[in-house]
Amino acid sequence: MDYRVEITDDALDDLDNILYHILFTLKNEQAAQNVLDDFDLTKNHLARVAGSIRLCENPSLRERGYRRLEFQKHNYFMMYRLEGDTVVVDAVFHDLQDFEKKML
Repeated sequence: MDYRVEITDDALDDLDNILYHILFTLKNEQAAQNVLDDFDLTKNHLARVAGSIRLCENPSLRERGYRRLEFQKHNYFMMYRLEGDTVVVDAVFHDLQDFEKKML
């Protein structure tokens, strides 16, 4: 089953902050483009596999229906939930971020 993927404004803000950091702090335009390309690749993959990924282990996140999908090539991931045949991506994090604190 293919899902429709919806990226919330919060998730887009997360992605913008990541790209801003790479572009203006690390000053690496190619790396920013690679992360953006990986975001698109992961989003397309999510449309195909969203329902097959297990719920988060954190009980509060599990209760709210959250799942986590790692980017294909970089150390970032999407936090999402299912609403029927729509995937709602609510946040994008780096692997080293305390995502549970922000999500709870």
